[in-house]
Amino acid sequence: MNTTDGKRLRLAVFDVEGVLVPKNRYLLLEVGRSLDLPQFARIVVAGVLYESGLVSLKSAMKRVFRFFKGYRVEELLQIFRQIPLMPGVEEVFRKVKSEGCKTVLISSGLPVFVVQDLATSLGADYAFGLELEVKDAVVTGEVGGDVIEHNGKLRILRRVLEAEGLAPEDCVVIADDRNNAPMFIPEILKIGYNPDFAIRVKADHVVTGHPLEILSIMKGQARKGRTLPSNNEIIREIIHACGFSVPILSSLVGRHIITLLILLVTFMYTISELIMMEEKSFPLISSITSHAATPEELHEFGTAPVFFAFGILFTLLLFPSPASSAAIAVFAFGDSTASIFGKMLGRTALPLNKGKTLEGAFIGFLFAFLAATFFVNPIRALIGAALAMVMESLPLPLNDNLVVPIMTGFALTLAG
Repeated sequence: MNTTDGKRLRLAVFDVEGVLVPKNRYLLLEVGRSLDLPQFARIVVAGVLYESGLVSLKSAMKRVFRFFKGYRVEELLQIFRQIPLMPGVEEVFRKVKSEGCKTVLISSGLPVFVVQDLATSLGADYAFGLELEVKDAVVTGEVGGDVIEHNGKLRILRRVLEAEGLAPEDCVVIADDRNNAPMFIPEILKIGYNPDFAIRVKADHVVTGHPLEILSIMKGQARKGRTLPSNNEIIREIIHACGFSVPILSSLVGRHIITLLILLVTFMYTISELIMMEEKSFPLISSITSHAATPEELHEFGTAPVFFAFGILFTLLLFPSPASSAAIAVFAFGDSTASIFGKMLGRTALPLNKGKTLEGAFIGFLFAFLAATFFVNPIRALIGAALAMVMESLPLPLNDNLVVPIMTGFALTLAG
């Protein structure tokens, strides 16, 4: 695949979960439904411990896959084949292959026989996954392999490059989370797809839209600013801005009623998302979700609204008014306007958070400041808006929907 600068990419490496298939759906929703509640809870806890950096990937996978003991290989393959690919994945692979570029699938969360099955359906040249021990076509629950070892994915990548007689400069890596960070070496073209904080820092480019944007970047035709937000994005940000109404309603009917209402809506949303995995719908909630979510989000459990709800809820309960009210206003208006105007006017990517722009951050700051002045004096409003802008600009290890309003509320309480 030739880029605009004459460089030829000859190898494309794709992380699987979160890039090609919905993240964690295989473990948590498809296999997990056959486990009892305590077993399912242990899988979730293992995932949370890993995401929090408290246990290694290897330790987390050992904890998770011991519950797979007794499954037949064919049974696990059939479960995986029912999971839809992310929209546009098959088209991406067709076009990459047509350009003479070889493809590699690599996963640290899926068994190698599952990744090989996916590679066959996509026509990929290499497939790597964790080694799940099998005896007489039945899984024992023991795991191993390079993909769950420290720097294991990088060692695999170097072996493939050597086998193909290629240099790192001939390769592009597309990934979403930090266990792929070792492959993001300087010489390689690095693309983060809906990435976490670690990948946002190391990536050359960040894609948060359709996977076909990956092809444009590979050809050196990355889109630069001034794009109109989609209808779904506009609806999503309008919903986000509606968080401004929470402190107003709280002052009218009381915090306890608003707390119960937020918890009820969050519970209904969670049920709706789980039902959606069964290709069913939940009255009203599913309709709103379908109009606010991206096509990619419709295939997985969307956690952003849950973090959004709890970010507002904790801010409301932890801090006194008017600090809590101002913090929620900053969060609701600042983030939503930064997102919309960043797409329309943004041209300068933030150095540590390439999915966001300097122009969007500045406009978000202005709207956050104005929203906060409804509840606090201009000096405190300025402090809250500035802190929120800085935090939104950083690649935070925790979801910014949770961190930004809480930290803003804390700062405004101290400033009072």
